[in-house]
Amino acid sequence: MIKPVPHVAAMGAYALADLGGAETISLAQNESAFPASPAAISAGQAAMAELPLYPDPEWPDLRAAISKIYQLEPDLILCGAGSMELIGCLIRAYAGVGDRVLGTDYGYAFVSSAAAQVQADYVKAREVDLTVSVGDILAALTPETRIVFVCNPGNPTGTLISNAEIISLREALPAHIMLVVDQAYAEFSDAANDPAQIFALVDRGDTVVMRTLSKAYGLAGARVGWGYFPPAIANEVRKLLNPNNISIASQAAAAAAIRDQDHMRDVVAKTAVIRDRFASDCRAMGLHVPHSHTNFVLLRFASTEQAQAADQALRDQNLLMRGMGGYGLSDCLRATICEAQVMDRAREVLKGVLT
Repeated sequence: MIKPVPHVAAMGAYALADLGGAETISLAQNESAFPASPAAISAGQAAMAELPLYPDPEWPDLRAAISKIYQLEPDLILCGAGSMELIGCLIRAYAGVGDRVLGTDYGYAFVSSAAAQVQADYVKAREVDLTVSVGDILAALTPETRIVFVCNPGNPTGTLISNAEIISLREALPAHIMLVVDQAYAEFSDAANDPAQIFALVDRGDTVVMRTLSKAYGLAGARVGWGYFPPAIANEVRKLLNPNNISIASQAAAAAAIRDQDHMRDVVAKTAVIRDRFASDCRAMGLHVPHSHTNFVLLRFASTEQAQAADQALRDQNLLMRGMGGYGLSDCLRATICEAQVMDRAREVLKGVLT
């Protein structure tokens, strides 16, 4: 019998979202409620003529676009097939047997899977009121800690800590511990948190900042993420990246999307209006809904049973939210913000369960 290596056999499969049937409208994947920039779609379509060729492994146009918008050094930008690829390579490069990767109670779940792949221990620091706590992260450090991951804004909570708190965390961490700031939803919070302050931490040599085009830019299907890395860390991670990791069409679409900041900001603004109205309606029905800085909201019910009843009622109406039992939040559902009429439908279903 052919057998996998023991630590892989002991792992569970990464939990994928239940997408429901063909008639189901998914509010479970944190995809954009609105289409990508027309410029991005056009650029991606035009690049299809080059499909006989391998994609450029240096991502030159995409790097140039990111560099110009954020005033970053292009050589320190690495691009991946979503930020998941970059996270996996980073952990493979800097953690192994006996090492610890430290996240938080409700941090990005894939980090745990990536740590398991290299037989590193994944440990979670306590969050306070569903929000990252710098003090609790520092209290959870051990001599074995190699990497600290902070998801800001948080997923699945939607909560945000300030740049000042991120900076204070970095200053308090020992220099040999890498800080990774995962900003997958940061375009929804950049108005409150100046991105330049966090990117500047990379100059220290001990901090990595990651972003994605899957959310605010509406390119989840293109699979494009990027990160800003200190030179030494970039060199090691680059060894592990697939050299042809982002397709020609995806690179072209992503570069055009980055350059169309007006479209991205319009998507963020429209999403926020729908999000805040839906959150307000849910609070009026008695649900606890943390203030969200993302394109989703977390709905906390009075009990696990009530959350399950709401989940089933939504499914009966071909609406699917994401159950949060895997995060230890079995009394919660996470609702991706969709078009206003979809959120109105979801609100009416929830009202029927709660009244």
